[in-house]
Amino acid sequence: MINIIPNWHPMLVHFTIALLSISVLFYLARLFLPIDHRWRMQWLTMANWNLWVGCVFTIATLIAGWFAYNSVTHDAVSHAAMTLHRNWAVPTAILFLLLGISAINIAKQHRAPRFKFLSISVVAAILLMVTGWLGAEAVYRYGLGVISLPVVVEGADGHNHSHVVESATSDDNQQDKVDDHSEHHH
Repeated sequence: MINIIPNWHPMLVHFTIALLSISVLFYLARLFLPIDHRWRMQWLTMANWNLWVGCVFTIATLIAGWFAYNSVTHDAVSHAAMTLHRNWAVPTAILFLLLGISAINIAKQHRAPRFKFLSISVVAAILLMVTGWLGAEAVYRYGLGVISLPVVVEGADGHNHSHVVESATSDDNQQDKVDDHSEHHH
């Protein structure tokens, strides 16, 4: 796998984003259940475990991200994008790690998180979305961490077109265009 992907950050970051996002969703979703609902405690347990496992992945993601930051080939423009992503990622990770520690203390006291914890969780989730967006920008807009991009040469392999079907004036014309496209390339 290390030969296919130049670093582990892209693989780990998806677990981090998913687990931390799900934890915040479960913390908030349980508020919409009646106080005596049997799922309320289960959802709190699921929120806590997603947060705690997400924090473990966060540490691994930060380490892999640091290696990626210092090893991927980049130019000045992509360096700026990578640095912006890092500058959002570190405080976001720290905030989630602090929430994870707080959640341990709250669980030890056998109580549920209160408004302050939930509010900070929502802020952390928003920061996580911005950080993820900036990471995606670094990869998909600037090609960071990508081993190679396809070079499209007009007519070289017969696959130099868009897969977007143009809008037609009628459904029949639309189907004709789709059929023509299929016959031409298969």
